[in-house]
Amino acid sequence: QVRLVESGGGLVQAGGSLRLSCVASGDTFGQYQMAWFRQAPGKEREFVATVSPSALSTAYADSVKDRFSISRDNAKNTVYLQMNTLNPEDTALYYCAAAARTQTAWERQAPLKYNYWGQGTQVTVAS
Repeated sequence: QVRLVESGGGLVQAGGSLRLSCVASGDTFGQYQMAWFRQAPGKEREFVATVSPSALSTAYADSVKDRFSISRDNAKNTVYLQMNTLNPEDTALYYCAAAARTQTAWERQAPLKYNYWGQGTQVTVAS
């Protein structure tokens, strides 16, 4: 029973930056694998980034590697996604997700392995 609420989306010019936040309810946030996914109109939901419970490991989609950075603050029950050098291809609805457990690197990038989802926050990058 974890509720996730994203914020920080909006309209930004190409080349700009945004920082997304996701706040979780409950007292077990520090036990969850956290991730960001995104979905553009007419496209499948796409993995963006993930961070382990203690933040000792992270992984990124090739399309955002070196531009995006995921982090978390367990004391604040919050996970962040810093997005730099945004381009129009980054336009999508961005979702925060939490998983109680994952066993492989592949599973940590799979939407079906995540137990809880936020409602999403829209990111629109103007060209």
